[in-house]
Amino acid sequence: MNVLKFGGTSVGSVKNINSVIGILQDYAKEESLVAVVSAVGGITDRLLKAGQLAQAKDERYILEFDAIKEVHVNILSELMSSEHNSSVNHLEAKLQLLKQLLDGIFLINELSPKTSDKLVSFGELLSSFIIAETLKSRGVDAVRKNSQDLIVTNSNFTKAEVLYKQTNTNINAYFSEAKQQITILPGFISKSLSGEITTLGRGGSDFTAAIVAAALKVNRLEIWTDVSGMYTTNPKLVKHAFPIEHLSYQEAMELSHFGAKVLYPPTVQPVLDANIPIHIKNTLEPQADGTKISNDHVMSSNPVKGISNISNIALLTLQGNGMVGIPGFSKRLFETLATEKINVIFITQASSEHSICFGIDAHDADLAKSSIDQTFENEISLHKIDPLIVETELSIIALVGDNMKSHQGVSGKMFSTLGKNNINIRAIAQGASEKNISAVIAEKDVKKALNTLHERFFETQTKQLNVYITGVGNVGERLIEQIKKQKSYLKDQLKINIKVVGLSNSRTMLLNDSGIHLKDWKAQLADGETASLDGFLERAKSFNLRNSIFVDITANDAVAKLYPHYLKQSIAVVACNKIACSSDSHTYKELKELSRKYNAPFLFETNVGAGLPVIDTLNNLIASGDQITSIQAVLSGSLNFVFNNFNANTKFHDVVKQAQKEGYTEPDPRIDLSGVDVARKILILAREGGTEMNLEDIENDAFLTKQNLESGSVSDFYETLIDDEQHFQKLFASAQRNASQLKYVAEFDGHHAKVGLKEIPAGHPFYNLEGKDNIVMFYTQRYPEQPMIIKGAGAGAGVTASGLFADIIRTLNK
Repeated sequence: MNVLKFGGTSVGSVKNINSVIGILQDYAKEESLVAVVSAVGGITDRLLKAGQLAQAKDERYILEFDAIKEVHVNILSELMSSEHNSSVNHLEAKLQLLKQLLDGIFLINELSPKTSDKLVSFGELLSSFIIAETLKSRGVDAVRKNSQDLIVTNSNFTKAEVLYKQTNTNINAYFSEAKQQITILPGFISKSLSGEITTLGRGGSDFTAAIVAAALKVNRLEIWTDVSGMYTTNPKLVKHAFPIEHLSYQEAMELSHFGAKVLYPPTVQPVLDANIPIHIKNTLEPQADGTKISNDHVMSSNPVKGISNISNIALLTLQGNGMVGIPGFSKRLFETLATEKINVIFITQASSEHSICFGIDAHDADLAKSSIDQTFENEISLHKIDPLIVETELSIIALVGDNMKSHQGVSGKMFSTLGKNNINIRAIAQGASEKNISAVIAEKDVKKALNTLHERFFETQTKQLNVYITGVGNVGERLIEQIKKQKSYLKDQLKINIKVVGLSNSRTMLLNDSGIHLKDWKAQLADGETASLDGFLERAKSFNLRNSIFVDITANDAVAKLYPHYLKQSIAVVACNKIACSSDSHTYKELKELSRKYNAPFLFETNVGAGLPVIDTLNNLIASGDQITSIQAVLSGSLNFVFNNFNANTKFHDVVKQAQKEGYTEPDPRIDLSGVDVARKILILAREGGTEMNLEDIENDAFLTKQNLESGSVSDFYETLIDDEQHFQKLFASAQRNASQLKYVAEFDGHHAKVGLKEIPAGHPFYNLEGKDNIVMFYTQRYPEQPMIIKGAGAGAGVTASGLFADIIRTLNK
């Protein structure tokens, strides 16, 4: 004989019930079997809601009853042909009994635990009737037996305890005489010794099946649900979760206790005692292997079998100096909780005995506080202990695995992984058996924690980066194309999966925590919601994704001012925007400190040399113990392009216009030509080298005329360039006479910095600098005469995008 249990989703629709019937018919060809069924999906909740409405004298309970009736009658009508009207009539008679019970609750304004058990028992009674009648209508040898005639409990309504001696006797007596091929049993329901209807607690249909399986000593118990086994973690929160092939009884018990919804925790105990394997199977995918739960020893290289969580936890702390060295506090505390029937889910106590911390269901928090404060009223009044501290909006996450005790470093990996993602741990508990490591965290961090831990313990070390991009113009577009092009390479070769989850320009924004399809991102963004800098930040905070990166490809001061808010959420910042790093030194230092405090990288390589590794090289020199003595550099690819293309036969206005058209200058070319952009770059290098300096400390020897600098708009600026053409021709002629090239140079001598246009003689490293190239020369204690030189393209959308791309990848190493 075999015992199968089908959950609420398995019997939640005509389609699913037909799948159940098909499974039963296939199994019945080989052996007789028992099928335990839950209520139709959602019906138990609707029954309770109807009862609560009736108790509150709210006549809407009738509407709720009508909906319950409609669901069951429709299911039976679709499953059976019209010639079986007697079954429909019988079902309606049962539903009428339900209606009478609800009417009674309405009249007497009472819904006690005893009445509640009677009310919710209708769910399983109705579903089991429908399935049994359908089987019989299709010529299957099936009988429905009421589980209330078999399972005997005490009178602890809503969570009755099974009296196994009487129950096992009833089960064996009935099945020793049963001749039918299939027996249908309603799960969850039972009766007390005095004949009163009781229930086994929510999820108790699994328990019913386990009780029957253990009593009959069957070869296995099969739990059929809507997923293909017990998963490594919640697949609704972690897309990469997968079914666990094998679990021990203890592992299954731990995962069930910590929120794995496939099993109801007490289910495991009866079959564990009888050493009966449990198979978790998928009703809609019956050929899938599912999960086997048994005492069979299966070797695995991974000591962690699963990650689970319990939500809606309240963390309660009893503390005070008067507890130290005084016996009896724990006894009185937990006796108080037991008296109020409050279940303790989590316990931890410091070795100092100064405090006891425990977790309970948040719904019980108020009752627990009032009861415990009353129990310790005298000690609180004498200030020996503090009033009970209650923290809510918490969740417990747990690593589970029998073999964790024989593997070093599991807890270290767990906590370091959580810490790296700024997931604060409020409390920790681990038993001596080391089958479970539990931590209490904020409810809002659960999804991030599960994904982060699953990636660490179960995935092939592929790191997922979740990227938010603000500013999708020329450079932003190139960056997105590079990410799209390199996606496969990064995943296969570097084990990095980059997912763009947010895009924004000045008009619209697009966010999707599952990832934006980059094939048609422009069309999606055009149809996006109205752009909002604060709204973009709030959505990123609400997504709360692991390894998140905010990429700023704007020149917007308002965007730069949001960096602290991103860093405080442990969201890395990759900035093309120079404003933040070249603003006042207090802001620069604050951003650096926030980056360290919240373990959120703050990278801005493209601030200085587009795609050139200027800042990275500087940081490596300093980290290795070297010291910068001076810096000489051409840091503006746009200015180098301008002066490399300007001569006696061209007009300065036209060359600047060309530079802007080709994307070498900022949208406002005055930023480049005024020298402010170069000043910002040398300021950043000086700061990264350890010198405290502000922008106003840098000497700027501007080559533009007063009229150029005072122009009111970009168009006005271009007009002044035409007017002042003679001025620029004089600069070029002077350089020609001296056999020199015009270069806009930045200099730092270890204390002071200046920028300005210089005539560079032949033979100087800057002389042959072509096109839009940049060059940086670092003179250090180790490179005192021959400097370390970095040279290459310093402007252009493609190279700037590649610099941003490199910083995005570099966040993993910070």
